[in-house]
Amino acid sequence: MEVHAQVTGPVRSNRNAQYGLITSIANEVGISVGTVSKVVHRRRDVSERTRARVEALLAERGYVRPWESGARRPRQILAVFRDLAGPYTLEVVRGIVDSAAEKDVLTTVGTTGRRSIAHWLEESVALGAAGVVIVISTLAEPEQRRILEQRLPVVLVDPLNAPSAGIPSVGVANWHGATTAVQHLIDLGHRRIGMLAGRSSSLAGSARLHGYRAVLAEAGIAFEPALVRSTDFDYAEALRAACILLDQPGRPTALFAASDVQALGVLEAARRLRISVPRQLSVVSFDDTLVAAMASPPLTAVRQPFGALGQEATRVLLNLADGRSPATARKELATELVVRLSTAPPETDGRV
Repeated sequence: MEVHAQVTGPVRSNRNAQYGLITSIANEVGISVGTVSKVVHRRRDVSERTRARVEALLAERGYVRPWESGARRPRQILAVFRDLAGPYTLEVVRGIVDSAAEKDVLTTVGTTGRRSIAHWLEESVALGAAGVVIVISTLAEPEQRRILEQRLPVVLVDPLNAPSAGIPSVGVANWHGATTAVQHLIDLGHRRIGMLAGRSSSLAGSARLHGYRAVLAEAGIAFEPALVRSTDFDYAEALRAACILLDQPGRPTALFAASDVQALGVLEAARRLRISVPRQLSVVSFDDTLVAAMASPPLTAVRQPFGALGQEATRVLLNLADGRSPATARKELATELVVRLSTAPPETDGRV
């Protein structure tokens, strides 16, 4: 896996010069930077007149395509994350990097912690990269407008906000996965089922909460707001919220956590409160990253197909780079429930 690091000196200066040249040509011809990038990458969806004009200016100003500057270089993509913390991120990184490597494509990994998405879009053009995969991030309106106007190859994985039409995204069937998890608890005999949900601003978190509520309604179980807490997909926040949920009269006999890290917070809260899992509390998670099977007890979890996510995001991105639009703007992959030792029927009639 190639991880992006701070680039200084001649390399950074050269990238800035390349991007400046592409921008200058775009302004002179009266076209978008994305169109100039298409000519650079020799894509076919540019008129011959525009292509000839841009090629002439590129040659006149000494532009050298990155892969022609010496030994042939493999194609490159950028994978940009909000951060690189947590098991979910690592699984998605692995899926993208492995999938790209199978296609002889290099992956540069970066975060938006210190560099904005706008920066990474510029970096993609300057590097002559095929495009950018953006994972679990908020895409601001100016950024979306730029992607569409310049036709930059960009694919989103589990975006926090709904993207504009025309920007493809890849994710999993969050609503259906949540219904499977909660139905499993109902089938075991649980009726007081709580949830550690994600933030309502998160599309994935919201879909999982709606799935939870839909299954309760179908089973004739009244929704109780007191049994639900919303947190970020974060261990410390989840631990605090789970302690509140479990340290109250009439606590739930089962909890559905919207992510593995939240489920780990639930397990620690149960340990501190001396609540036995699964005898006194069943726990189901969403993600099934490596930590789920290593938890104590091992977590029953909704499995996301991380390898397939990486493959699909890479496939769509490279197709975009080659001028082929996806058949659908949103691709959702199926999940499956993996049953382990963290779930069991409730004690007696469900009271603890």
